Parts: sequence; structure tokens; C-alpha cells
Amino acid sequence: MTQDANYRNTDHAPLDLKSLFGLSGKVAVVTGGSRGIGYMIAAGLVANGVKVYITARKAAQCDAAAAELSQAEPGHGECISIPADMSTAAGIASLVSAFSENENQLDILVNNAGAAWGAPLGEFPEMGFDKVMDINVKAPFMLTQAFLPQLKAGASDEDPARVVMIGSIDGIRVPVGDNYSYSASKAAIHMMTRHMASHLVGEHILLNSIAPGPFPSKMMAYMLDDEDNRNMVEGTNPRKRVGTPQDIAGTVIFLSSRASAYTTGTVIPVDGGISTL
Repeated sequence: MTQDANYRNTDHAPLDLKSLFGLSGKVAVVTGGSRGIGYMIAAGLVANGVKVYITARKAAQCDAAAAELSQAEPGHGECISIPADMSTAAGIASLVSAFSENENQLDILVNNAGAAWGAPLGEFPEMGFDKVMDINVKAPFMLTQAFLPQLKAGASDEDPARVVMIGSIDGIRVPVGDNYSYSASKAAIHMMTRHMASHLVGEHILLNSIAPGPFPSKMMAYMLDDEDNRNMVEGTNPRKRVGTPQDIAGTVIFLSSRASAYTTGTVIPVDGGISTL
């Protein structure tokens, strides 16, 4: 064998798109999946053959989103609604219980549900800090912990289970606004991902974070619904636009597929280049 042969694909593993990125038959949970980035992620997974359970606090919106997402073309996945409040221990327990009534294993967990709060320094309320930290940091940790048996059930060295945490570019750079608890919570999610990843890699569970920049969502509506503000947001972005469903869904698909089986404990900015400024 020549020296160069040591660096070739000697195990003849397939390198086609379906083998690298295919997710058909997988089972996923997406929190906060009824709208915004969560809905975009759920739509991308369903379109690629994944059975997706979405959760949201408002049952009517969650049910409607699942029904809409399930109307995909034949051969695609399906979407099932499990309304639950991720800000409470009871809500987390009810989600895990309802999921476990139908499934024995969980292949992909996307911790997306989140909250924000803004107030001037010196006037920031304790309630606003606690609410954001509870939903954005504690809930993803407790939910991932509660789902560990289901994540381990189907995980293997060849096909690890995946946990994707949705952080924020505001957890990497200093925001221009007064969302102090939000930026702190997203920085915490990025670090928590790395910490948990180091402990779970031996269990064949891979954890990674995505740090989105501006995307159309309820959280960004106060900026993007105003034409002048939207022009400012887009104008200061190196890509001169906000994110699209393809941008965020594509990154989650990568982190859920064979293509990322050697990737864990990372934070991937999906922000149009804001983090480079």
C-alpha cells in the first residue's frame, strides 16, 4: 500500500448525498415548533422523511402547525402536536410522557423554545431575568436530561443520536439592545452544549449549537415589521438580508445526518456573517 492510500476512503463508505444527509425514518422532537425558527426546522425535517413531534405552549397553534406540516407530499414525513409548556417541570414531564406513549427512541432533539426580555440597565426586572433563564437555559437542560433514555435507545457508534441547541448570535457578540438576560442565556446555552457534549459523546449522543442571526419570527417582529428597521437590519448584515427557512433547516439537517457524525460540542453561527464584524 502506498503512503497516499492511507488518506483515501479505504473503507468504501458511500459519499453520495442520500447517504451523507438522508434522514428518512428518523424521529425528532422540536420544541417551540409552531412558529418562527422552530416551524422552519420542523418543516425541513418533515420534508426529508422525519417523523417530527412539535411542542408549543398554545395548543391551538401547535395543533394547527402540525396539521399544516403534515400536508406534505406523499413519501415525506409527518408532524404530530404535543402541546406543553417548557417553562415548567410539569410541562417537560408531560411532553416526555406523551412522546413515550408512541415512541421507544428519539433520534433528534431540537431545543428551540425560547423567550426574550428587554429593559434599560437599572430598570431590568428580576422576573424578566428569571423567566428568560428558565426557558432558555434550564428547560433545554432538563428536557435533554429527561430524554436521555430515549436518545440512548437507538444511538450507536455508526449512527449517534443528535441534540441541537438553538442559541443566538447575541450569545457570541455584544447586542446593541438591552436584552441582558437573553444574551446571557444564549451564551450559557453555547457553553452548556459543549459541557454536555463532552459527557455524552461516550453514549453516542452528539450535541451542537446553532447561533442564528436575524430571522423572521415573533421575537424579531418589532424590527422586521417596520420597513425602516428592516432595511437597517438587512443593510448592516454582510449578506444584506435576513435568514430563510433553507438557511436554518439546512444547518439542522447537517447536524442531524451522517455528514456531521464527527462533529460535537460546536457552535455554528448562521447569521449572514455578523459574527465576523
